[in-house]
Amino acid sequence: MSNTPKMTFAIRARRIDDHGSEASCKDATLQLDTGLAGRSDAFNPAELLLTALSACMLKGIERVTPILKFQLRAVEVRIDGIRQDVPPRMEQIRYEILVDTDEDDRRLALLHDNVRKYGTVFNTVAPGTDLAGTLRRMTSKEAARGP
Repeated sequence: MSNTPKMTFAIRARRIDDHGSEASCKDATLQLDTGLAGRSDAFNPAELLLTALSACMLKGIERVTPILKFQLRAVEVRIDGIRQDVPPRMEQIRYEILVDTDEDDRRLALLHDNVRKYGTVFNTVAPGTDLAGTLRRMTSKEAARGP
């Protein structure tokens, strides 16, 4: 049994009005789309879930690249989700991780394995969702487009 202290997280969210809310953590604040009419300038709960998953993948890549001595110039994560109505849940999530790198295909597969194996949000979402995706090398056109 490990004596290592567990990581803890704390988020505070509050209703602003019938159009939205805000969440805060550390020194950051995020506007939330919680109104029934929806709003284009904030993330709704499903989009926040997909955002958390993409951030988990990006953070996992940042964590493992120095360990693997994996060289990259850029990474982009694209995620699409399908919501089922009854019961309401995210039924399917598909992702594509694009990496601008000169590493070989074997090393790309190793990077993808690490993303799937060690991501906190990934491993929380995966058991209850049809979650699948790919990690591939960016094309020269995608890499030239930049952030």
